[in-house]
Amino acid sequence: MELNTEFVTRTRSLFGEERFAQFSDALNDSPVVSIRYNSVKYLPENIGNPVPWASHAEYLDTRPLFTGDPLFHAGGYYVQEASSMFLEQVVRQYVDAPVRALDLCAAPGGKSTHLLSVLPAGSMLVVNEPVSSRAQVLAENVTKWGAASVVVTKNEPCDFSKFENMFDFILVDAPCSGEGMFRKDATAVEQWSVANVQQCVKRQRTILSDVWSALAPGGLLVYSTCTFNSEENEECVSWIANELGADVLALNIPEEWGVTSNLQGGNNPVYRFIPGYTKGEGFFLSVLRKKGHPTSARMRMPRVQLCPQKIKKDIENWLVNPADFEFLLNGETIVAVPKLHLQAMQTIVDRMKILHYALPLASLKHNKPQPLHALAMSAHLNVHAFHCVDVGREAALMYLHRETLVLPDAPMGIILLTYQGVPLGFAKNVGNRANNLYPAEWRIRKNPMEL
Repeated sequence: MELNTEFVTRTRSLFGEERFAQFSDALNDSPVVSIRYNSVKYLPENIGNPVPWASHAEYLDTRPLFTGDPLFHAGGYYVQEASSMFLEQVVRQYVDAPVRALDLCAAPGGKSTHLLSVLPAGSMLVVNEPVSSRAQVLAENVTKWGAASVVVTKNEPCDFSKFENMFDFILVDAPCSGEGMFRKDATAVEQWSVANVQQCVKRQRTILSDVWSALAPGGLLVYSTCTFNSEENEECVSWIANELGADVLALNIPEEWGVTSNLQGGNNPVYRFIPGYTKGEGFFLSVLRKKGHPTSARMRMPRVQLCPQKIKKDIENWLVNPADFEFLLNGETIVAVPKLHLQAMQTIVDRMKILHYALPLASLKHNKPQPLHALAMSAHLNVHAFHCVDVGREAALMYLHRETLVLPDAPMGIILLTYQGVPLGFAKNVGNRANNLYPAEWRIRKNPMEL
């Protein structure tokens, strides 16, 4: 790999000769492939080559064609870079009670879905992405993961300043110069420049300043990048600690993981993942606690429109624990909102641009509820409320391609299709065919016969 000479000079100076040489050799290797399983949906009996700092995650020897695996589309697992799974260690070591959390720069959703899996039960997560195209991908991935205590927003970081002290935990996986992705992304190599690094530093500090008031005193900020230079990493952490007011926290990690510490010589504990030393791509993470005594956010209960009781009685058995939810009517959509987070969720929904929240359960057609795809993806789905038809790989891919299926043994009406027992989505059997209800915007573009 041919690198920018200025990048080489700067990085060799930061890493030192020996570390830089090992790093350079590693850049010529193939990128590492890793996945993380959604344990509430699908978990193989044996995980052959586990990622040591993450549960239910493993390295793969080769990169398969994930598009051809129905379990991927059903939210059975997420293809995520292994180094970034280190976020789990922050939660394991510092979060031991339910929190209101925010993933500020969340697309495409790897860290968001990971947080949904590892945050303590009773937590709520807001995931945000300001770029429309990326926000749609984020909403899709979060929906497939199946959690209900989540809100997907499409806002600028400064929009969160209105929620003073709202969050106990904020992840800022900051937009960066992308040096850690050189092995995976040739464009990142081509676009690198010192000017871009400096621009990223300014943007990162603006983002952090914008969201700081939303973090409650005593709350945790996780700051991460996928780059190597100290300006975006160690220097930014020092800036947060000194200018915004935070203590930098240490993590207990085994030496054999190969994680590199502070390269700038400071006292702040930070964690670097460098190809050649750790099995993954480049990544940087730090944990900070906002100074001050914990305090609660001020929230008032927004007005909500409850779902009519008659309709609620028809659909509440679609969920495993319906008593945990409030059934709201949002236009023509019935949304099941966890009672535990009703006030906080509705506060966010009333004041932000929302792409998805809680569990969109059904849409009303001629005043009759029709199940939505989000219900099929939900971990709260009561599969016994629907007639299930388990299909093979070929039929599953046809369904995901949004083709019409023929299911002669299925009853008339709404049916739930599954693959290896994992729900894929709904179809409506009308006798000679089953109308495909898979979301059109999610369909596989490639011909199933070629997968």
